[in-house]
Amino acid sequence: VNAWLNRSSILYAGEDKWSVDPRVSLVTLNQEEFTIKIENVDMTDEGQYVCAVQTSLRPRTTSVHILVQVPPKIINLSKDLVVNEGSNVTLMCQASGKPEPSISWKLISSSGDLASDDEYLEIPSISRQRAGTYECTAVNDIDTDVQTVDITVNYAPTVSEGRDVGVTLGQTGVLECEADAVPEADFEWYKDDRRIFNGFDGMEIMVTGSLSKLTFFNVSESDYGNYTCVAINKLGSSNTSFLLYGEYKHTLHDIPRLYHFLGIFSKCVIVM
Repeated sequence: VNAWLNRSSILYAGEDKWSVDPRVSLVTLNQEEFTIKIENVDMTDEGQYVCAVQTSLRPRTTSVHILVQVPPKIINLSKDLVVNEGSNVTLMCQASGKPEPSISWKLISSSGDLASDDEYLEIPSISRQRAGTYECTAVNDIDTDVQTVDITVNYAPTVSEGRDVGVTLGQTGVLECEADAVPEADFEWYKDDRRIFNGFDGMEIMVTGSLSKLTFFNVSESDYGNYTCVAINKLGSSNTSFLLYGEYKHTLHDIPRLYHFLGIFSKCVIVM
C-alpha cells in the first residue's frame, strides 16, 4: 500500500483519495512511481509531505518539504492627504509576502530622491517643496508591488512684485498680478482705498488660474494713479502695488513743434 501524508493527514492511500481538497489529485501510480499534484499552491500548503510505501519486508518512507514563496502585496497604505504647510506628516505602507518584502518610499520627482527605506515615512514640518506623489515599493525575491500616495500642501499666497505701467491717453493698459498659493487665491483690486469690481468705469477683471489681469480700455486721466492687487486664500493674503501713469507718444506731427520749441529755447539762452 502506498500513501501520501501531510501533517499526519492522509491525502491518498493507493488510488483512494482521502483529502477533500479539490486541488489535490493523483498523477501516477505504478510499481515505480506514486505522484500527486497540488494546483494553485498557497501558504496553507507549506510543510512536510511524506510518501510511505509498504513493502514485503518493511515500510519505507521518504519526505519532501515544500516552501511556498508569495509575491509581495501592499495591504495597508495611507490615504491621500491634504495638509497645511508646517504640519507633521506620517505615511504608512505595509505589505505581505514570502520572503518578507522590503519596503521603501520615495518622492516622485526629477531626481527621484529616496525618502525612506522603512514602512513608515516621517515628514516633520512639511514644506510646499515636499508636496507631490509618494511611491511605496515592496520587493522580495519573487516580484515587486508599487502603490502611490498624493500629498497636497496648502500655503498662503505669495504675490509677485507689481510692475508699473505707462499708457498713452485713449490706449489700452493692463496690470497683471500673479500669486503662488494652494489652494488657488482669489483676487481683489483697489484704486487707492476703493475696491474695483469687474465692469467698473469700463475696467475688466479677468482671472486665469494664478493670474489676474486688470484691463483699462480707452485710458483717461482719471485712470492714472496707484492700484493694489490682493491675493487671498483660507491661509492668508498678500498684496502688491502698481502705478498706472501717463506716457506721451511722439508722432511725426510733433517734430515741427519740437524744433520750434527748441529754437525759442536756444534764443533765450543766447539773450541771457
